[in-house]
Amino acid sequence: MERTPARAELGERMARFVRERVFPQEAALDAGGPGAAAILAALRDEARAAGLWALPLPAELGGGGLPFEEYAELAEAEGASDHGPAAVGSAALLDVRMLARHGSPGVREAYLKPLVAGEIRACYAMTEPGVPGTAPLRTATRAERQPDGGWLVTGRKWFTSGAAGAGLVTVLARTGGAAGDREGLSLLLVPTGSPGFRVVRELPVLGASGPYEIQLDRVRVPADHLLAEPGRALDIAGERLQLGRTLRCLRWLGQARRAFDLMCERAATHEGSHGPLAEQQLVQQHVFDALLALRTTRPLVMEAVALVAAGRDARTEVGLAKVAAARMLQRVADSAIQVHGAAGLGPDTPLPALFRTGRAARILDGPDELHITAVARRVLRDYGAATRG
Repeated sequence: MERTPARAELGERMARFVRERVFPQEAALDAGGPGAAAILAALRDEARAAGLWALPLPAELGGGGLPFEEYAELAEAEGASDHGPAAVGSAALLDVRMLARHGSPGVREAYLKPLVAGEIRACYAMTEPGVPGTAPLRTATRAERQPDGGWLVTGRKWFTSGAAGAGLVTVLARTGGAAGDREGLSLLLVPTGSPGFRVVRELPVLGASGPYEIQLDRVRVPADHLLAEPGRALDIAGERLQLGRTLRCLRWLGQARRAFDLMCERAATHEGSHGPLAEQQLVQQHVFDALLALRTTRPLVMEAVALVAAGRDARTEVGLAKVAAARMLQRVADSAIQVHGAAGLGPDTPLPALFRTGRAARILDGPDELHITAVARRVLRDYGAATRG
């Protein structure tokens, strides 16, 4: 899609807001607690005043109404900070789209506008301890139908991002059938204030803050909080994952660009034992390799964006983009740390956090191996069909 002057100006304003307002608050936001909540609320007020609030969310619900393909560049700018999407109100995109498409009238009426306004937050719980995230058919969490049509949900989930402080959690549960039965899996929207819901613990990722483990002990869920019909969980999850992985890739591009900028600034302004860093061939190699990784990954991500925006099957393109973007972020952040030396390992730059994100990216949202296998099988199956035909 052509980049118009208006789109370019909006992208520059978003990048400036994240750089000037969000970056300086990252340490306080990472610390969590009441202080972080107050800072985030202030940032959200600033985003609203700047015309940057909830830009990809539906206009009729209070968002900016930007189509996904137009929003993609902004997602890069927001994603330069892990806190960017929350600060500008776009973090709710996946949940708003899912509930708008599959929620009951009562669910849509109760939750969509508060989600867009940032009054409540939602999270998504699929993975379970001891069960690979790539094997949802082995889900042990169960939802039992009650005489009034509601459900009692029992189980444990982990690596649930944003569970602390969320008002809603979408839970993958078995509502029928036996283990391995696809049609027995459903998604239920669980209010976290319900009796029996508990955040068990935070799960630090590589020693830093991270997602959460949650427990549901016979949590009562209203009948209309089932998404779509029983047995539709994996269809809905597939839609969400395709969009969610593409969003992750866009945000990883933004974070990799941030690491690249830090590396180049360091090289251009510091001297090593043999003179200016920028004149050292090994530093130049780091810069070249990082730029090559950025420039070759971005087209893959944008190809996935275009297909997802058009509502087409993008499984191959999303798989390629996800693996490439995760590897790219880890590589660029590693090069930036190397050019910084010991300073790149300490608390004075965001590089340790960016490197952790890059390393975790190769596992979260499906490990590299899952995407590599799935894409290769799909390609080879198509070749086999063409040969037989």
